[in-house]
Amino acid sequence: MPVLGAVLLSPVLPRISEHFAATPGSDVLVPVILTVPALFIALGAPFAGAVADKFDRKRLLIAAMVGYAISGTAPLYLDSIQAILASRVLVGVCEAAIMTCCTTLIADYWSGPRRIRYLGLQTLVTTVAATAFFALGGLLGAGGWRTPFWLYAVAALAAIPMALLLWQPAAAHHGGPHDGGPHDGGPHDGGPHHGDREPWPWRALAVPSLVTIGGGVVFYTLIVQLSYVLDGVGVSDPAVIGGVTALMSLATAVGAGLFARASGRGARVLLIAEFALSGLGLLLISATEAVPVIVAGAVLTGFATGLLLPTLLTWAVNRLPFAQRGRGTGLWTGALFLGEFLSPLLVSALAAVTGGLGLSLAVIGVASLVLAALVATVLTVPATPLNAAPAE
Repeated sequence: MPVLGAVLLSPVLPRISEHFAATPGSDVLVPVILTVPALFIALGAPFAGAVADKFDRKRLLIAAMVGYAISGTAPLYLDSIQAILASRVLVGVCEAAIMTCCTTLIADYWSGPRRIRYLGLQTLVTTVAATAFFALGGLLGAGGWRTPFWLYAVAALAAIPMALLLWQPAAAHHGGPHDGGPHDGGPHDGGPHHGDREPWPWRALAVPSLVTIGGGVVFYTLIVQLSYVLDGVGVSDPAVIGGVTALMSLATAVGAGLFARASGRGARVLLIAEFALSGLGLLLISATEAVPVIVAGAVLTGFATGLLLPTLLTWAVNRLPFAQRGRGTGLWTGALFLGEFLSPLLVSALAAVTGGLGLSLAVIGVASLVLAALVATVLTVPATPLNAAPAE
């Protein structure tokens, strides 16, 4: 559901702009319809995590899914751009709760290699869903700019099997402050978590969160900018642009699919390789006008970021005890989406300073290489295998 908000509306933004052309400031407000949920995911995820720790992960998730369906479909009957923006803010708040609760429950239900596998699968499914929703949004957009908003109603339908099949882990199954989730999954309806008695895990997540902000910027750069890059070298056919974007998404999915095997390495080794490959891919794109080389750079960056996200997530989640897991996951989710929200703003600012999109991508590429160097030399990143966490 959360990736729906990011990619569904991209194909119909020009139509929304046409509809609200007479509204003062619409040239600024219409693009914000697409990006404002990411900002409120970043702002809301830590608070959603606090609620999940203090009360109940499952109930918050179900409520957020229903709220997501209501606020997501609101533009079907709203006539002012200001009201639509307000509904998009609520979409972001609900997305924050959905992402935080889903990731927290994965970490609660499983540990060790199984947790690694499911966290990698989460990124894989998200990537495939983003590709499918992008195409579906374009098809539905042919029926009018409001039509794609109907897809948000799927969240209310999905809430039904979630309510029936998911379970709330019981606090009683987590004896000490550093004990993890139930052994391998089974329904346990527990009482309050007393997560509010535990301090926020600021120290444990300071470095992972800062690195994740950088990872969010790198991850989102080509998702937003690749079509502009291709247009700038003379590729204007939407089918070709869509094909290249799909190829990059496929590479991202392959990277995410390989994460379980790669997790035998430590976060330090993986992050160095992922940031280095992402940076090289962006530099390759910025240095050429040859379409095959641009495609190669996009595939390289997509593959690296597909591995990057589950690496960052596992590095953060593996450090969290049960009572702090919701808040810690919320902090990590907020950091990722802060990076994603900042990415297009940074690229635009860099393009204004450097005089072109190509040079701005080169700066992001160099920054990614610098992050790889910092992980290798300065930052405290564990070298132990990510899948070496003992079963809980």
